[in-house]
Amino acid sequence: MTSDAPASGAADRPDLTAPSLRRRMACWLYEGMLMFGVVFIAGYLFSALTQQRHALDNRHPLQGFLFVVFGIYFTWFWHKGQTLAQKTWHIRVVDAKGRPVSQWRALLRYVLSWLWLLPPLGLSWVLGARGGGLVVLLLGWVVVYALLSRFHAQKQFLHDALAGTRLVHHAPADKPAKA
Repeated sequence: MTSDAPASGAADRPDLTAPSLRRRMACWLYEGMLMFGVVFIAGYLFSALTQQRHALDNRHPLQGFLFVVFGIYFTWFWHKGQTLAQKTWHIRVVDAKGRPVSQWRALLRYVLSWLWLLPPLGLSWVLGARGGGLVVLLLGWVVVYALLSRFHAQKQFLHDALAGTRLVHHAPADKPAKA
């Protein structure tokens, strides 16, 4: 009796090749543009629910609300495998073994992904940097943080290594031709 199933080995292992840093950063920028829409809708909802009349009223509750909305957005999409930006750039989030991430691991990745922004924001607060100084700190840290992935064995960002996740190349399945 013969089996039509492929033999265990390379054929049934997922491709865990990390996308290039250039592709990951392009995806990161595209994700940022898409987040403007999320911020707009969430901000509008928050201001309508709280009857906010001035942009600086309830600033800290709004920031907390956006933190939760972003958490729901990213946790949901990463648990499903990829956000819209990641789908566009053929990038998928998986766990260290190439399996889909759980909601808890996606949430952990979200919290740890704030390493992109919190260190320079904290430093700017300590230094009293505002305006151009803050922009220089943020952009400088983003470049350093991104380049640090080149030193990781699987070319992953620090938050991915800490969360037990990884970004991998994900070529979409070809769609069948329509008759």
